[in-house]
Amino acid sequence: MLDLFTILTKGGFVLWQKTFASINGSPVEDLIRNVLIEERAGTDLYFKENYALKWTFANELDLVFVVAYQKILQLNYIEELLETVKRMFLASNKELIAQGKLEDGDFTSFSHVFDKLLQQIEDKYSFQNRQRAPRKFENTKKFESSLKGSQAQNTGTLPVISLNTVDEDEITKNIKALKLQASPRTGPRARKAKPSKSTSTGSLSTNEDTTQKKKKSQKQARVWDGQIAKGEMEALDFSNAKSNNNEVDDEDADADAIAAQFVDESKLGQKNAQGIYEVQDVVQEDDDEMDFEDEDADLSKKVETGTSGLFSYFKSFTGQREITAAILDPVIATIKEHLITQNVATDIAEHLCQSVRTSLLGKKLGSFERISTAVRNSMETALKRILTPKTSLDILRDIEQAKSEKRPYTMCFIGVNGVGKSTNLSKVCFWLLQNNYKILIAACDTFRSGAVEQLRVHTRNLRALQTSGDGIVELFERGYGKDSAGIAKDAISYATVNNFDVVLIDTAGRMQDNEPLMRALSKLVSVNQPDKIIFVGEALVGNEAVDQLTKFNQALKDFSGLQNPRHIDGMILTKFDTIDDKVGAALSMTYITGQPIYFVGTGQTYTDLKNLKVSHVVHSLLKK
Repeated sequence: MLDLFTILTKGGFVLWQKTFASINGSPVEDLIRNVLIEERAGTDLYFKENYALKWTFANELDLVFVVAYQKILQLNYIEELLETVKRMFLASNKELIAQGKLEDGDFTSFSHVFDKLLQQIEDKYSFQNRQRAPRKFENTKKFESSLKGSQAQNTGTLPVISLNTVDEDEITKNIKALKLQASPRTGPRARKAKPSKSTSTGSLSTNEDTTQKKKKSQKQARVWDGQIAKGEMEALDFSNAKSNNNEVDDEDADADAIAAQFVDESKLGQKNAQGIYEVQDVVQEDDDEMDFEDEDADLSKKVETGTSGLFSYFKSFTGQREITAAILDPVIATIKEHLITQNVATDIAEHLCQSVRTSLLGKKLGSFERISTAVRNSMETALKRILTPKTSLDILRDIEQAKSEKRPYTMCFIGVNGVGKSTNLSKVCFWLLQNNYKILIAACDTFRSGAVEQLRVHTRNLRALQTSGDGIVELFERGYGKDSAGIAKDAISYATVNNFDVVLIDTAGRMQDNEPLMRALSKLVSVNQPDKIIFVGEALVGNEAVDQLTKFNQALKDFSGLQNPRHIDGMILTKFDTIDDKVGAALSMTYITGQPIYFVGTGQTYTDLKNLKVSHVVHSLLKK
């Protein structure tokens, strides 16, 4: 029933392994790469293709015991098998462990021990899960209504039926009867309204009054307070015809006035030695990081009461102490509550803390080393591993690579309603313009009213701000009600013919449960295959971030129709200036997708786009 059982060190060195079937791929290597290295060991299972993997640690020796089996199987004995094998392996190799030469040992003889353990555990669970034989027909109540049953009743040889047995047909009949009693009357009598007690003359007068009221309401139009006059309405009409007549006036807008409104000089980035414009980093405040003095005090009390006298108390601190669940769980519970208050999703905080707990159990504390220090260091390491990007964040290098291939670099911005996709697309466009790129904005939000006009205003402002350099920005739009995938395809073709460097695709905001719009988004991605799929999310969300990202990724997979579907490649966090130090959404989104955060939005101007450093997130999450 198993496919693989292996014992390896946390460094990846295999001590012993037994295979029961041919393994497709390398599920254990994927487990090490995607779970153990990234501190995701708090999860119960890891699935890779057709395999399910479970594991347990021997932290005092930095060993990992891993079992792999087909995920369609329901094997209840896996946890007991892991713990039993771990106990027997450590007990049978005490000498090597004491000498510190475990990696030099020969464990071929352990295969015989493992086979016996596996056979015993499988026999134990097969006996417990063995199904009982079905009841004979003579022992059921249906037998009483049969011919043989009636004859047996007359002769007195009817078998004794257990009082605990219940006829399923009788239960079904009782449930139907209860439903009929509880259901309301839905017949014609129940729908029939009571006749009116008023006289015929009274009803006629009432009808006349109502008709007169209707006539009056039709004749007199209601006047609302602050109603806009016809001339004012024409002045506020910004439709296509009106905007086309004033296109020259829009292009000649005052660049200084636009710069004063949409560019904050104090937030402008700087050009590095290579002449590349870089946005500012998020400012990190120097505050004290959290500590667990209360938990250490409680631990001291437990040690003092558990031993005899002051000498035993100091002895427990001068020698090496093993980290047990009793002294670790209170500290883990405290840091979990702290992470949740920092806006980390509850499930993510639970998995992260469980991973830290798993990695610390059984380890030894040095002389005068505090449990709080060990937990904090382990948590900091786990956060850095999760938040450190696994791919390059250098979008400019990727743009140059696309230019060498004589094609435009495409970025698709997706997300839920109202998070600021169009605004942050414009901020990214401003950053690219400062690096002298030729940009085409594709207005593929054909669903929301005013979306095209919003991008037209952004394009006009960005064009007015670009007073120097070779940067150019244009808008590609086809109005409303069109197929967004087709508009994006036409925009990319137009950009290719006219030698644009970058195409920024703006999409309609959609909730993650809106299946028609999610299908349309998946079609846009599948047809056009953008270089980057950027998810724009709010820094305010907590648990909702998990649901949004999971369902967006799942929709891109389910509705694509491709063998290798695309996923979200990175994120932009908006409204980052409204959360103070509650940066938990950054951790939640990175944990779910495994993808980096490219930028954070911190305001309404085009310069309010900043880099988010891993150190800033870790410092904020562990701050008091």
